[in-house]
Amino acid sequence: MAESAACPAFQLGRPRYDQSNFYGRLRHFLDVIDPRTLFVSEVRLNECMKLLDDFKHGTLPPGVTDLQLWEAQKIKQAIIHPDTGEKIFMPFRMSGYVPFGTPIVVGLLLPNQTLGSTVFWQWLNQSHNACVNFSNRNATKPTPASRFIQGYAGAVTSAVSIAVGLNVGIQKAQRFSPATRLLVQRFIPFPAVAGANICNVGLMRHSELTEGIDVLDANGKVVGSSKIAAKHALFETALTRVVLPMPIMVFPPMIMAFLEKLPLLQTHRRLVLPVHSLMCLVTFGLALPVAISLFPQMSQIDVSQLEPEIAKATDSKVVTYNKGL
Repeated sequence: MAESAACPAFQLGRPRYDQSNFYGRLRHFLDVIDPRTLFVSEVRLNECMKLLDDFKHGTLPPGVTDLQLWEAQKIKQAIIHPDTGEKIFMPFRMSGYVPFGTPIVVGLLLPNQTLGSTVFWQWLNQSHNACVNFSNRNATKPTPASRFIQGYAGAVTSAVSIAVGLNVGIQKAQRFSPATRLLVQRFIPFPAVAGANICNVGLMRHSELTEGIDVLDANGKVVGSSKIAAKHALFETALTRVVLPMPIMVFPPMIMAFLEKLPLLQTHRRLVLPVHSLMCLVTFGLALPVAISLFPQMSQIDVSQLEPEIAKATDSKVVTYNKGL
């Protein structure tokens, strides 16, 4: 009885934890971003997919537990795109976002940035974000390569323009003392990254607004393509991408401004970068699951809010769509 309470009965394609509340979504996305799934071998992945396939067809070997099935589904969902059925390239999986993104965050928050280093780190960050957005998009409709290039160029341009513009503005601000100017400059990455993230999501996934995304009934059957659901999906994703960099870009500069005044770091300047990197890793690791837990990945919407043709195509009062990550 205790085991069944801790581990619910397995449901194929359904989350293990209740997605109607934040805590359930947080536990779900802690599984999604679990970096241990980056080390899953091809053999182990195939075993998991076979186990799930056996469950689907009712040919499950005796002795397989619900816990094993949930673990198999966790591994598959961390590696395989839910719409395309293809493997997501390791650095662009959500489970790789913190390990591969932390060095970039460290670079973005380095003090005394030159114009060249500002452009480089903003470009690298938006390049990584563009690939993550594209790899975890709603892929129920094909996206042309030109759309990817357009979104990528727009995101990089907006990030670099905001960051460089703010840097130049602060350098020219006469009322700031050199110490205040340096402190303010450390916070510039946040508005630059947040603004570019919105641009990135909007441009990279603009085709969803023009073509719509698939919506599914309670049985998982596609009942139509909705532009209204696409608007909801993009808004939720964009909001997540604004909330995500907030603690990452704000807390480490505040903490480091305090720590750098301590005698230990004053006398051992070589420790500044490792301590800074640790701050970024911790805040990134904590902020990511919280931010993406704001909304369920498979979101629901009332049919009454959608296009009339969707309402005519189903008897369901609520349909589901893949928001993407």
